[in-house]
Amino acid sequence: MTLANESTLSFSENQLTDLVRQVLSYAKKGGASACDVDVSEGVGQNVTVRLGEVETIEYNRDKGMGVTVYIGQSKGHASSSDFSPGALEQTVAAALAIARYTAADDAAGLADPDRLATSFPDLDLYHPWALPIEQAIELARRCEGAARGVDVRISNSEGATVSSHVGQSIYGNSNGFIGPSHTSRHSISCAVIAQDGNAMQRDYWYTSARAASDLDPAASVGLKAGQRTLARLGARRLKTGDYPVLFDPSQAAGLMGHFISAVSGSALYRKASFLLDSIGEPVFAPLVNIVEDPFLLRGMASSAFDAEGVACIRRDLVKDGVLGGYLLGSYSARKLGLASTGNAGGCHNLLVKPTAGDFQDMLKRLGTGLLVTELLGQGVNGLTGDYSRGAAGFWVENGVIVHPVEEVTIAGNLKEMFQHIVAIGSDIEIRGSKHIGSVLIERMMVAGE
Repeated sequence: MTLANESTLSFSENQLTDLVRQVLSYAKKGGASACDVDVSEGVGQNVTVRLGEVETIEYNRDKGMGVTVYIGQSKGHASSSDFSPGALEQTVAAALAIARYTAADDAAGLADPDRLATSFPDLDLYHPWALPIEQAIELARRCEGAARGVDVRISNSEGATVSSHVGQSIYGNSNGFIGPSHTSRHSISCAVIAQDGNAMQRDYWYTSARAASDLDPAASVGLKAGQRTLARLGARRLKTGDYPVLFDPSQAAGLMGHFISAVSGSALYRKASFLLDSIGEPVFAPLVNIVEDPFLLRGMASSAFDAEGVACIRRDLVKDGVLGGYLLGSYSARKLGLASTGNAGGCHNLLVKPTAGDFQDMLKRLGTGLLVTELLGQGVNGLTGDYSRGAAGFWVENGVIVHPVEEVTIAGNLKEMFQHIVAIGSDIEIRGSKHIGSVLIERMMVAGE
């Protein structure tokens, strides 16, 4: 069975563009004063191998159209997976019916025409992977085999998965904007379980990229998953106290996620952010510099325009610890009396500038304290910044890992944590949209025994 030849998209860019124009025409005829449309399709496959045997083979092909209409300041939305003319016309009619029963909202409406993108640079985001199922199975087996081969104590597996996906979309609105997007995303992942006596531990690793050529080798992904799992055996709790805390790159990306949430429009206009009214204020330690770069080649969050067609811009989001701006779409910008920053649909690639060396250098800077490699629970208050989460990782003494740690809680306040960052490593993992190395925080409360 070989499905690689079926992984091509069904529609041309011109065909999807014609569908967008057709829906815009239906909306205008139906009485909409404004309208925007997003038409998309995607094709993907996932193969999972567990304990050397094929567990699942999934193949998906989907398409959809979403239309938002405005009658004055009243808004209606509807969607369909049927692209026939009759279905599209009925979907527009449904959106118009909703708008006629919706209360007017002064902030509703399309993005301002003068902010729409006018150029569409090639950001190198589309790299289909002609991967027959047989080869995907072999890659998954190679990945899992490397993990299981690390040590005889790796006794079980949750499997290894090889995934591939391509998609395209066209966004258009009644202000004359038509914008295309073509993307791909591929990944290899593995999770295994180690056992020593009655003690059991689980960990994982993965690689993800726009192009298959940028993925880490399957065997190295499995090897890392196995090594990480084995290293967690013999974990113990710590004595409660205040310690320096080093977040490894994957957990440091989570810290950036809390920052992004706090400076995003929806939290700000609802006054539910601990960084309300912070533009121009120091929100991080002076050593922190963060760039938002929508134009990063092959970036996981790269785009020339946002979900409303607004042109994206490269900017210093944080410079020398000072917040340079918020992340706003048109609606939240109007609620705040500001202008859209091209962030409808979310933040683009975040590049956090390193201030120190590699991971070994960061361990030396930590000295004696806690290295966090996993966080559990959702104990983050976006309004106050209070932070309390279960954690696992390693105890470090004099820059050397001594033993694994589990069943502890780390606590603080994000405002203070951001201000007390003392180093950012160059050990950046480029797997997602946040490019950041490990982050050392001067001191946090660690609750153990």
